[in-house]
Amino acid sequence: ASFMNFVNCIKKSKMKTARFCSMGIILILMSSILQGQVFERLEDNRGLSDVSTVSGTDSPVSIWIIYDNYVAREGTRSDWGFSVFIEGLEKGILFDTGTRPDIFENNFRVIGIDPSSIDLLVFSHEHRDHTGGTSSFVKMRTGIPVLMPESFTPDFIQTMADMGLKPVLVNAPSKICRNLFTSGEFQFEIPEEALVIDTKKGLVVITGCAHPGIITMLRKIKKDFGKNVYMVLGGFHLMDKNEEEMIPIISHMKVLGVVRCGATHCTGAKQIGMIRESFGGNFVEMGTGNKITIDYY
Repeated sequence: ASFMNFVNCIKKSKMKTARFCSMGIILILMSSILQGQVFERLEDNRGLSDVSTVSGTDSPVSIWIIYDNYVAREGTRSDWGFSVFIEGLEKGILFDTGTRPDIFENNFRVIGIDPSSIDLLVFSHEHRDHTGGTSSFVKMRTGIPVLMPESFTPDFIQTMADMGLKPVLVNAPSKICRNLFTSGEFQFEIPEEALVIDTKKGLVVITGCAHPGIITMLRKIKKDFGKNVYMVLGGFHLMDKNEEEMIPIISHMKVLGVVRCGATHCTGAKQIGMIRESFGGNFVEMGTGNKITIDYY
């Protein structure tokens, strides 16, 4: 009898555990339904087939530096961070939003950018010096897509949706609009993506911080798109590299076809100096308020 009582106790315990587990699963599912959303994914790698040695934009493209560690225009303010506005393509693109909302808004207005001309926001990676100005931006413009690597934290993605933006998750290299692409997510300890503009001179790559390694990123982009990188702009995260380490990095850029280079933000002052000296007249000066024009011919 005592043995049967023991068996019955086990059966009852299993039933209670099963009911508890079922309730747990239901609660988890309910939580995901109530709190979570299914966000759009950008998956158009077929667009890469449009890229060739003769393809590229037929009109000039302008890149305005909104946020940077250095000042180029009076009235704008410098700070640790990065943001650029790209015009001249099918869509107006805002790439990153810098660190401080007040500085982002000040520089945005001093440069004279029309918020309604921005069709799309793209984040390079989930660090505050590239996303911190978003709260200021959404006071001027909402309801537009915001592209970001799919490995961004759920909280960040949801915050963007709560701000009135439309999260679009990125994995593989994909076409955004005519002559504009995302590099796709570089799966590193800090997930990151770059923007790629197709021009007749070659690819123009814009990076946020290049945490996965600037050469690693450029090599993969060149391989994925089957075209040389003509110009690279942005933060290269080389501030910890010494002179001996910098020499092969600069050399590899040129082997990959890079003709013009605009290093800034987290690249490091000494490292920027070395790149400027190496590229000479083909070094692209950055800094807040500066305008970089990419000719189509």
